Amino acid sequence: MSTLLEVSGVSVSFDGFRAINNLSFQIGDAEMRAVIGPNGAGKTTFMDIITGKTRPDEGRVLWGEKSASLLAMSESKIAQQGVGRKFQRPTVFEDQSVADNLMLALKKNRSPLAVLFFKPSAEDHERVESLAAEIGLAPALSRKAGELSHGQKQWLEIGMLLAQEPRLLLVDEPAAGMTPAEREQTTDILVEAAKTRAVVVVEHDMEFVRRLNCKVTVLHEGSVLAEGSIDHVTSDEKVIEVYLGR
Repeated sequence: MSTLLEVSGVSVSFDGFRAINNLSFQIGDAEMRAVIGPNGAGKTTFMDIITGKTRPDEGRVLWGEKSASLLAMSESKIAQQGVGRKFQRPTVFEDQSVADNLMLALKKNRSPLAVLFFKPSAEDHERVESLAAEIGLAPALSRKAGELSHGQKQWLEIGMLLAQEPRLLLVDEPAAGMTPAEREQTTDILVEAAKTRAVVVVEHDMEFVRRLNCKVTVLHEGSVLAEGSIDHVTSDEKVIEVYLGR
């Protein structure tokens, strides 16, 4: 499996506090990875660096077959390169239907004129239907997004990111506030997505991580403390001490 993203020797400080400390991390081009760690371990800052929101003080972030530096790119350029990010709180267009939300998100020419005169093709409608099926919202296509449950809004947002055909999907605590049934479906959606792209899930919920059944990276004080299967990392003495023992 070829490497899609390589973070090496990255450090960043805010007002003297080292949020990320000599962090190195790699992910392949179709791989699921869970990132866990106590509060303040640097999980959000890690995602901010990859998406261009935060510039590190040192280190490299290389992307794709040509090892392009993400640190040389703006946030919007990084998104165009195929890095998609889902925050904890879903941001969907509440007054628009599920279908319209997905249609708006499709990977298209985004110039103001193109957007103004956009007429969806049969192919666009098909793509929206297949995305809705992928996220379990096919029966809700005509419903307003504002009427959806919390879990369904999360799925819609994941669908909107998938509509942009990212090569890397960063997902922040997708299981938070969901019912057990919704969490199960979220697992299925993410596992399916990881068959064709890289998916990095930052999560607190260990049961949810266990169900993802993937390699786990444990962050602590801004660097990698342990890496491996969930059973491997949860039986690691250092991990138990800083994370599970609390």
